[in-house]
Amino acid sequence: MTKTLKNMRKSTVLLLVLIGIAVAFVVYFQFYLGEKENEVNTEVVELIAKYNKSCPLNIQEGIRLDSVSLHEEKTVQYNLTLLNVSKETAEVSVIQEEIRKSLLSTAKANTGLQVFRENDYTLNYSYSDKKKVFLFDVKILPDEYK
Repeated sequence: MTKTLKNMRKSTVLLLVLIGIAVAFVVYFQFYLGEKENEVNTEVVELIAKYNKSCPLNIQEGIRLDSVSLHEEKTVQYNLTLLNVSKETAEVSVIQEEIRKSLLSTAKANTGLQVFRENDYTLNYSYSDKKKVFLFDVKILPDEYK
C-alpha cells in the first residue's frame, strides 16, 4: 500500500513538473511573439509617419498620394486623388479595374511594401476625383500580393 501511495505521489509530482514546463513554454513563446508583433507595429507606424511627411505627393502623372493611415487590425489605407478625373464624366468601373491590375503588380514587386507582405497586412487604396469626391476603394488582401 505504501508503494502504491509513493507511486501516486511520484506520478503527481511528475505531472505537476510537466505542467509547469508546458506553462513556462507557453509564457515564453507568448512573450517572444508579442514582442515581435510590437516591433513590427512600431516599424509600420514609423513607415506610415514617413509617408505622411512627404504628402501630398504626386506619385505618377495625374495621381497624388494625400495621406496614409493605419486602420483596423493590420490594414493600411492609402488616400489618393486622381487629378485629371471628374466623377460626373468618368467611367469609374473601367478606371477602377485598370488601377486594381496596376496595384496588384506593383504590390508584389515593391520592396517598400515588404514589411506589409511579411506581416499579412491588407492594403486599402481609396480614390477621390479632382474635386475630392469619393470614386472607389481597391482592397488588396495579403494572399493576393505575396
